[in-house]
Amino acid sequence: MQEHLFIGDFGHFFILLAFTASLLSTIAYFIASNKTELQEKNSWIGFARISFSIQIISVLIVFISIFIICFNHYYEYLYAWKHTSEELETKYLLACIWEDQSGSFLLWTIWHCVLGVIIMIRRKEWEAPVMTVVSLAQTFLAMMIMGVFIFGIKIGNSPFALTKNEIPAPIFSTDNYLPLITKLHQEKNLGLNVLLRNYWMVIHPPVLFLGFASTIIPFAFAYAGMQTKRFGDWVKPALPFVLFSACVLGVGVMMGGKWAYESLSFGGYWAWDPVENASLVPWLILVAGLHTMVVYKATGHSLRASYLFAILTFVFILYSTFLTRTGILGDTSVHAFTEAGKAMNYLILSFLILFAGSSLILFFINYKNIPTIHKEESTNSREFWMFIGSLVLFLAALFIIALTSLPVYNKLPYFNKLVFKLNGGPLAAPEDSEFAYNKVIVLVAVIIGILSAITQYFKYKITPSSYFNKKIILPTAIALGITILLAFIYPITYDKKGAGFLGAIYVALFAAIYSVIANANYIWSGLNGKLKSAGGSIAHFGFALMLVGMLISSGNKKIISSDKFKNFMVPMGIDPMTKQQDNPDENINLIRELPTTMGPYTVTYLSDSMGYEREKHFYHLFFQKKDSATNETTESFMLNPDVYQMKDNTMTSHPDTKRYLTRDIFTYISYTLNPDKNEDTAQFKINTIAVGDTIFYSKGYIRLNGIIKNPISNKFDVPSYGATLMADVTVTDKDSLHYAATPMIQVDSLGINFIDDTVYAQNLYLKFAGVTEDKKIKIGVKESDKIIDFVTVKAYIFPYINLVWLGLIIMAAGFITSIRQRANLSKTVGAIALLFVVGALCYMFLFGG
Repeated sequence: MQEHLFIGDFGHFFILLAFTASLLSTIAYFIASNKTELQEKNSWIGFARISFSIQIISVLIVFISIFIICFNHYYEYLYAWKHTSEELETKYLLACIWEDQSGSFLLWTIWHCVLGVIIMIRRKEWEAPVMTVVSLAQTFLAMMIMGVFIFGIKIGNSPFALTKNEIPAPIFSTDNYLPLITKLHQEKNLGLNVLLRNYWMVIHPPVLFLGFASTIIPFAFAYAGMQTKRFGDWVKPALPFVLFSACVLGVGVMMGGKWAYESLSFGGYWAWDPVENASLVPWLILVAGLHTMVVYKATGHSLRASYLFAILTFVFILYSTFLTRTGILGDTSVHAFTEAGKAMNYLILSFLILFAGSSLILFFINYKNIPTIHKEESTNSREFWMFIGSLVLFLAALFIIALTSLPVYNKLPYFNKLVFKLNGGPLAAPEDSEFAYNKVIVLVAVIIGILSAITQYFKYKITPSSYFNKKIILPTAIALGITILLAFIYPITYDKKGAGFLGAIYVALFAAIYSVIANANYIWSGLNGKLKSAGGSIAHFGFALMLVGMLISSGNKKIISSDKFKNFMVPMGIDPMTKQQDNPDENINLIRELPTTMGPYTVTYLSDSMGYEREKHFYHLFFQKKDSATNETTESFMLNPDVYQMKDNTMTSHPDTKRYLTRDIFTYISYTLNPDKNEDTAQFKINTIAVGDTIFYSKGYIRLNGIIKNPISNKFDVPSYGATLMADVTVTDKDSLHYAATPMIQVDSLGINFIDDTVYAQNLYLKFAGVTEDKKIKIGVKESDKIIDFVTVKAYIFPYINLVWLGLIIMAAGFITSIRQRANLSKTVGAIALLFVVGALCYMFLFGG
């Protein structure tokens, strides 16, 4: 078997070409942005466009080359060795690409290419300075995947590195090593991380990285405003991109939450994981900047704040990249990238320092030249409260990133020594980190909810008190009434932190409901139902609805698998997200084929089955609800959570969810036996009995009720060919519990088939072994020495979780409505975009997965 070296050499050539073209494009655009003579300026722009276009083509070729390597499982390349396997479904081959650092940088680069083309087409007067920044970022991103040595220092990690060059092992000393490493790959079960083998990981990273990439456009416009000395002119052309970025990044962040909800077993969609925080923080700052830009367009205020927020949004994108890709969060996050080497870490750090340092220095140099209105805003004006809201979002972002960055502080040499001296050890994260975040964010939710409710009722400049009071009194009364009504008919039950925190949740719930009602009322009365001008209010409505859903679903989340009187105990593991040991009392053991009460349901573990991928098992749980008076079944459904059983006897569980309009039943396997480790060595003991006789076994007795010839149907769904006999057997244990069994024997042209039956609750196997000459029945009995077949399950009811996803969809619709208005798109284009995005999000969040 020959190595496929051409595709790697071909792809690596185009990485180098992309780097060179990006560098030339940066230089040409920079020169063009400093030229005043039109012909010379256009000449440089023309050269820059050609260079950027070459870079686009090169990047696409690199992506296609990597996909070919992954699709064909060329294990001679480390990329395929680490991330792919033959058993993966085709859709997950894309997830293999962006699981790796190189692939995610490449994805980021591709989106920069798309955004660069849009800038070149639509923003020609701003093209040179804006594209200078974009091309410079492309240069750095190309360096991330170059994998070349300069003066003995490796620059970037190439996706085309050969396995034999990266993993020193004797196996590579043979000429024909490929069959050997292919076999080894299968034995070790390498490939895509099992947590990433999920529908959402195919679409979540591309959307999130589009959000990351798009933040460079407002950053570049802010640079362009300072570079050209047109300090306020950049805001108008930048606003549509800010809206687009806020929409896409917000959706991308929540897609990550939906992935966590459907793929992880910590029982929720948000755990304040450092990687989650690293993507949330730039979004909060971006939304803060969006509001200050709107204020500037309307009043001339807040231009300096707009500059700062536009700069810091992209700076924190780069800082998030530093946190998640240098290994610094390896001990605190389950899905941060592991350390890629010092050279790569320094390259990422230089990317951050160059863009952060140069932009902030340029900002402070031009600070006094940036126009500002020295007259203070009136507290009765819209712009004042919009600025206060932006400031609150910014401070919330700083709080989140400060707490997330604790591992960074502990690795700073001089700071570390000072902390050790004052603190007696490194800075430690709070014992209950979730509560540490929540107690501050609940306060933020209160402020933002109230501000997003009342601010739009203010006018710019000055608002008469009588006008404001008249407009706001009805939404206030309705929101207060709904909150009080909910407190009585559907109270929040989250009381883990005492009455004080529960009271804060109620205040936050009021603020969120207030915002929903006030924004709906403003769209209806203030704008007379004109949705084309209501983008901001629609986005506020959706965001507030998300908050309502989050507060109710988290506050009233109920564990229905509680079982304090277990028939046996099993070891509970450490959750990889929360780092907490699971509580055994919140888990229930389900013995196979034995109905067990779980909350309002009777649940039966029916069977398990192998998945498409090795080591993957599905567990089929039958839920049934009966009317207490009539005992008739009112509802039934099947859930199929799955488990990856690893060779080291560890397991990774993926939940399954039954969705309703008002709630989700969320279920996952918290413990199960490894089928490969649970072998059965017991043998059948043959007993000869007549109909009506009994056989004793260690836990009770077995009675043969009768023999059925050629049964019309059977529990095994085995078709009847030839002569078929089925034994009707009842097993009675020491507690007088009865279990039915129906072993079968079938004679056809191919011979005799024995179809055994199992009473899993007794670990008992029964065989219809034959008929004697005197017409007695041979019944084989085997008391298995395997551990009894069971699974341990944890199940929640998430009430009104769909309000979270519905709120996100409405918020995205509000952003798109505003984009259409700010970008002057035609009604047709705007309507198509709105229908497409809303339809896609509805399918994905409410019906997909």
